Amino acid sequence: MANEFPQALTIAGSDSDGSAGMEADLTTFFTLGVHGMCVLTAAVAGNSYGIDASQSMPTAFVAQQFKTLAADFHIRASKTGMLADSKLIRTVAANVKDGQFGPLVLDPVIITKHGAMLLEESAYETLREELIPLATVITPNFFEAQKLAEMEIKTDDDTVTAAHKLQDLGAKNVLLKGAHHDGDQKEVRDYALLEDGTSFWLSAPYVATDRINGTGDTLSSAITAEMAKGESIADAFRLAKQYTYEAIADPIAVGHKFGPINHWAPKIQR
Repeated sequence: MANEFPQALTIAGSDSDGSAGMEADLTTFFTLGVHGMCVLTAAVAGNSYGIDASQSMPTAFVAQQFKTLAADFHIRASKTGMLADSKLIRTVAANVKDGQFGPLVLDPVIITKHGAMLLEESAYETLREELIPLATVITPNFFEAQKLAEMEIKTDDDTVTAAHKLQDLGAKNVLLKGAHHDGDQKEVRDYALLEDGTSFWLSAPYVATDRINGTGDTLSSAITAEMAKGESIADAFRLAKQYTYEAIADPIAVGHKFGPINHWAPKIQR
């Protein structure tokens, strides 16, 4: 029968070196046994040294991609990646608000894992006000969580408070990723807060490596894939955390500088 196989959607930009963005999402979907589809929002010319050029897609074309996919497929879960400006964020919000692309996993690409701001303030406000309330899951990194919660995070109690503040913005379930910018740390601890008030910590060893491109994309797309297969959100969090850790812990030699993680490594592939 048509559309029985689990299908998931990434709404993201294309990264020409294949390490992050749409390429990381689709690779994750594939290795986790989900058919991946995409709405292309932008494209970048980049390699392991950095990004040299970028091009956003016209919003009319982005909207048409949504319409065309909806006319044929049964997409069971979707996720967002980098959304460059307010017009694009509003276009995405308008097309996912009725839920026809399944629950939405929002990877709020606002600030890099090193603390550099990626969005202009106007686009940030649009994402905060119009897209976060539509999210079934939000997966901010440490710096993004501080920005969104409008507070510093220094302790476990701060982390819990920040997660509740993210729920107050409208996101139903939160996976707040722990800091991993201290080379002396021994582990990375993420905090999960579910819609029903249940919460738990997820921990994995810290891996000192520069092969970490696409880690945030991979975590959020692994959550999306597991949800598309029918896993609970709590189990999707746990499986995605383990998958991403294993992909980081067994690096591959690609590129001269900041390389991709290894999507072949995780033992939970199926």
